[in-house]
Amino acid sequence: MANVETRQVERDSLLLIAQVRIDGGSGGEHRVKVRNLSAGGMMAEGDAPVVRGVLVSVGLRNIGWVEGTVAWKQDDRFGIAFVEEIDPKVARAPIAAGAPDLSSPRFTRPPLDLYTANLRKI
Repeated sequence: MANVETRQVERDSLLLIAQVRIDGGSGGEHRVKVRNLSAGGMMAEGDAPVVRGVLVSVGLRNIGWVEGTVAWKQDDRFGIAFVEEIDPKVARAPIAAGAPDLSSPRFTRPPLDLYTANLRKI
């Protein structure tokens, strides 16, 4: 989506945790918060040592690894323009029935089903 004005593109505001790999970096994976997500890109927050123009891969839940380029950086937030568009609603969907989603903060997950959970009696 290079050289295309994307400020009017619909975005989903959400809070997910993702992993970022920086091309050419030896730092491995960096955990970031996904602040908003659209078909063509995302805004992330975290301490990943990125600079504008660097190639990155982002591990998004239910989608997998997505290639992109850092479009901007300000303080600990940065924007990533994806090489290929994704469906952002897939990332919002629950992981799978019965499998807890441990990649998202606890307060964003649905409540436990206390009737089927394996609870220990005291």
